[in-house]
Amino acid sequence: MTSQRDRIANLESRVEELDATIRGLTEELVDANQRLRELEAEQESNESNEVEEAKTEESKDETDDNDEGTSGLGDDIIVA
Repeated sequence: MTSQRDRIANLESRVEELDATIRGLTEELVDANQRLRELEAEQESNESNEVEEAKTEESKDETDDNDEGTSGLGDDIIVA
C-alpha cells in the first residue's frame, strides 16, 4: 500500500508542477500578445504620421510652385 500512496503523492506533485508551468506560460503568452498589440498600434501610428507628413510636404511643394509662377514681374524685366 505504501508504494501506491507514494505513486499517488508523486503524481499529485507532478500535476501541481505542470499546473504551475501552464499558469506561467499562459501569463507570458498574455503579456506577449499585449506587447504585440502595443507594437502594432505604434507602427500604425508611425505609418499614419509618415503619410500625413508626406501630404503636408506635397501640399507645401505645390504652394511653393504656385507662388513662384504668380510673381513674374521681377524675374522677366531686363534693364538696359
